[in-house]
Amino acid sequence: MGGGPSTPELVAAVSNAGGLGSLGAAYLTPDQIRDTIRRIRSLTSRQFNVNLFAGGWKTDHTFDPSRMLEILGEVHQQLGIPAPAVPQPTPDPFPAQLEAVLDARPPIFSFTFGIPDRDAISRLKSRGIVIIGTATTVDEARALEAAGVDAIFAQGAEAGAHRGTFLGPFESSMTPTLDLVRAAAAAVKIPVIATGGLMDGRDIQAALNAGASAASLGTAFLASPESGASEVHKRAILAAKEDTTVVTRAFSGRPARGLKNDFISRIHAQPQSILPYPLQNALTRSMRTAAAQQELPDYLSLWAGQGVGRAVAMPAGDLVARLLEEMSA
Repeated sequence: MGGGPSTPELVAAVSNAGGLGSLGAAYLTPDQIRDTIRRIRSLTSRQFNVNLFAGGWKTDHTFDPSRMLEILGEVHQQLGIPAPAVPQPTPDPFPAQLEAVLDARPPIFSFTFGIPDRDAISRLKSRGIVIIGTATTVDEARALEAAGVDAIFAQGAEAGAHRGTFLGPFESSMTPTLDLVRAAAAAVKIPVIATGGLMDGRDIQAALNAGASAASLGTAFLASPESGASEVHKRAILAAKEDTTVVTRAFSGRPARGLKNDFISRIHAQPQSILPYPLQNALTRSMRTAAAQQELPDYLSLWAGQGVGRAVAMPAGDLVARLLEEMSA
C-alpha cells in the first residue's frame, strides 16, 4: 500500500473501526514518516502499524539501460514529458527511515523484503514496539522467528503488489495463502497473519480456520474514499470483474502483482530490457506519475491481488464493519 494508497485517513479509519490500520511508509522520507505518524495520532487513539522495505536494495549491478531507455523514450513522447535519463544509484533509505520510526515509536512496526539486523531488532524491542516480518515461504518464517520478531505476515501467491521473498527465487515462493498459513503456523510458535487475495469475511474466517491469528487485507481497501490511490487506479480496480492480474517486474524490477496493461505486455515481450530493482523503479517513476495525472491506466502500476474482482468502493470503517458481519455469518 506504499507509494500513495496508504494515507493517515485510511489508517485511522480502519483502526477506529476496530481493525489495525497500517501505513505503507516505504517511499516516505524520514521527516514525512514522523509527520505522517503525528497525523495518524491526531486521528486515532488506537493501535496502528508502520511498514517499511527492509532489504533488496542493491545498486551495484552492472546493467545496460539502452533498450529500456528506448522503450520509455517512446512512452515519454506519447505522454508529452521529457526523455528518460539513466537512473543514478542512491543509498538504501531504510537506515534513515528506521531512525524516524524509532523516534516516533509507533505501537507496531512491520517490514518486508528481508530482515533488519540484530541491532535494529533490539532497538525496536527496547522501545516497546511490536515487530512483524513478512514471509513467503516456511523457511523465511523460521528465519523471522529466529531473528526475534513477534509475529509473521504469511504472504501467499495471491497477494497484490511486491513479493516479499528474500530467501531464494520468488518463483519458489508462490504458495497459495491458506497453504502457506497452514505450513507456517505448524512451523513456528509465534502468531501468523494471513495475507494475499483476502477480500471478505468468508476469506478471513477461512484464514483463521487454517491457523492464522489474524488476516491482512490490502486490495479490498484500495477503492475506499480514504485511500490515496489515484482515481484511475480505483476505477481499474472496480472495473475488474475477474482476476486479470499478473506478476511482473516491468515497473520496479522486482516481482509484483497487478492488473495487466499495455506497458506490462510490451515489457514482457522483451524481459531482458528490465533493470534491477530499485533502478527500474526509479526509471519508470516519471512515466507512472504522468500517467496518473493524465488518467492513462496502460502506463500505471495497477497493483492488486487476485481477489480484485470482488472489490467494492465504500468508506474504510464501513468495510471493516461489513467484514465483521460476514465473518459472523
